[in-house]
Amino acid sequence: MKKRPLAIAIIAGLGMVAGVAAADDLQQKAAAMFSAIPQYPPVIDGNEMTDAKIELGKMLFFEPRLSASHLISCNTCHNVGMGGHDYLPVSIGHGWQKGPRNSPTVFNAVFNAAQFWDGRAADLAEQAKGPIQAGVEMGSTPERVEDTLNSMPDYVERFRQAFPGQESPVSFDNMATAIEAFEATLITPDSNFDKYLRGDTGALNAEEQEGLALFMNKGCVACHAGTNLGGQGYYPFGLVTKPGADILPTGDKGRFAVTATATDEYVFRAAPLRNIELTAPYFHSGAVWSLEEAVSVMGTAQLGSELAEDDVKSITAFLKTLTGKIPAVQYPELPPSTDSTPRPDPMTP
Repeated sequence: MKKRPLAIAIIAGLGMVAGVAAADDLQQKAAAMFSAIPQYPPVIDGNEMTDAKIELGKMLFFEPRLSASHLISCNTCHNVGMGGHDYLPVSIGHGWQKGPRNSPTVFNAVFNAAQFWDGRAADLAEQAKGPIQAGVEMGSTPERVEDTLNSMPDYVERFRQAFPGQESPVSFDNMATAIEAFEATLITPDSNFDKYLRGDTGALNAEEQEGLALFMNKGCVACHAGTNLGGQGYYPFGLVTKPGADILPTGDKGRFAVTATATDEYVFRAAPLRNIELTAPYFHSGAVWSLEEAVSVMGTAQLGSELAEDDVKSITAFLKTLTGKIPAVQYPELPPSTDSTPRPDPMTP
């Protein structure tokens, strides 16, 4: 009888060892599928990240005079104070028009393989050009943008410093390149999940680790892996079961509009999941406000499985560990307009 406490202690010790081994195994599997957000912005091919260029890009990101109305800036729809987006189902643009899709977050967008829900922009510089020219968004033109920037001596000097040696540094292309440089700095490292990936298994509690295991074992990781947990590939929305028209509007056929290929109908880029708790409403339609509901929808639509309530809660708890350190961005002081600055177009007729 005196040996029973020793036996119990041995069994308990073996259980602890097994638990530690299981935790280490989960961490190692996760580290093979995901990557932590780096501490510093990545290198962008063909775009040297200088202080002058980044500062210019920040000014342009907040510059409403890039729009025809002088009212809408990049930050309007990608608000760096609100998760890098605008908390609307779809954004409101020039003439108070509603855009066709939910605004993706600008945070960590540099890690996406392509930009926009349909991947029509190869990089952040190309993406920056689109909304400025879109009639439903900022409603301007490259010529108007260049005239606007050339009308302000401070911008002319800043372009000269950011793009030294160029004969005409103030250009629509250089505007986009500078915005790309700034947006590349909008990364959110040091989430609890990043700490976990780097070896701190205590960074996730038991429920969050259970959610991570479910996320991998149920198949979510097939579309949401890598640094951004998504943003790398294109998949049909409704791979197994199509959601209703409120979530998957029939008029928006996704990547089909880019490729004109029948198999790309209702195909969209897998949404990056970093900071997902900050970016409601969800999906390209912005139709779902609850993160738990979004997880449930993905279970039936993409996995063909109605997830148990406890599984949904655990996966949601894991997804909240993806919230990183939001970058501190000081609103820039923009130069004053001059007599030659194009005047704003009215938002309404």
